[in-house]
Amino acid sequence: MASPAPVKKVLVPIAAGSEPVEATVPIDVLRRAGAHVTIAATGGLLVHAMYGVKIGADATVADCADASYDLVALPGGIPGAANLGDCAALESIVRRHALKGRLYAAICAAPPLALARWGLLNGLKATAHPAFVDEFPAEVAAVDANVVVDGKVVTARGPAMAMEFALALVEQLYGKDKVDQIAKPMLVRYEPGYTFKELNPIQWQCNGTPKVLIPLANANEEMEVITIIDALRRANAAVVVASAEDGVEIVARHNTRIVADVLLDAAADQQFDLIIVPGGMPGAKTLAGKEKLVALLKKQAEANRPYAAIGAATAQVLQPHGLLKGKKATTGTSMACLLADAGECENRVLVDGNLITSRGPGTAMEFAVAVVEKLMGSEAAREVAEGLLFV
Repeated sequence: MASPAPVKKVLVPIAAGSEPVEATVPIDVLRRAGAHVTIAATGGLLVHAMYGVKIGADATVADCADASYDLVALPGGIPGAANLGDCAALESIVRRHALKGRLYAAICAAPPLALARWGLLNGLKATAHPAFVDEFPAEVAAVDANVVVDGKVVTARGPAMAMEFALALVEQLYGKDKVDQIAKPMLVRYEPGYTFKELNPIQWQCNGTPKVLIPLANANEEMEVITIIDALRRANAAVVVASAEDGVEIVARHNTRIVADVLLDAAADQQFDLIIVPGGMPGAKTLAGKEKLVALLKKQAEANRPYAAIGAATAQVLQPHGLLKGKKATTGTSMACLLADAGECENRVLVDGNLITSRGPGTAMEFAVAVVEKLMGSEAAREVAEGLLFV
């Protein structure tokens, strides 16, 4: 019997100001593919990424200095990409890695501010966020494309391309069949932009800055969580991330450690303009058993204030507690059979009055921007979409 193929080892370094979507989506997708991904911080293990997202790293970059990897992938973000470029220990790791002819990658501002700065894109084609393409030196052939693969180097433009970037990395490590195996259940769509179906349209009301609650439990889907937080905070919503566990750190479905702002108990007596329940199993089931969250959701629905769910949360949290009564909703393919009415489950994002639902990780960015539009208006949604390059 043939021995199993060795596990692919991947290093994803992060720094203060890293773009959380660009970090989390590749980590999530590569772990789905079976890679052993190490999240390495340039400083302390608690990393304050952009938009107030706090991620717990597995190790420091210095801890990884003597290790060998199949792939090193750098997220962008400002000042995150520059902070990666300033990290001498990381530069040493990536230079040694490149000399061995191994795969390395970067997205957004990281291609010019880290890889090109280190001379590791010289003579190659590469892409970057449009705001940073001019930072490439003359030795780099800048290409206007979402993702560019040139030899052993993969580069990509920005947050909306994080999924395409991640799947390109999977293809380089594992082949096209693995990409298809992962992308289909995630409901991946490569085209930018968003649409949603709306039934029983109403104007969502909020006074001033919208206050949004996102409850989290262990094994919630990190791609959904981080994308939603990122988009809403880009729109300047006041997002409260509340842990339903005993402490503020939760371990998401694919082992990303996310640090919440507060415990759920601290949010239970507050009023929110919107409550969004993330999916991922068994995280969604854990949230369904939290009496204080269920009480908040029921009060929200009774007051005709907006509430939302994505992925497994629609079937596992809203349905069992009567929060879909008289409503149409969508959910992931594997959960559709649990809905009393699954007639609208082909919709990637569905709004019914004060309820918005979506299908899963591959629809998270569409869902997040649609939430911004309903809560804050089409102009705010357009600005967020442009910032994400999701247009």
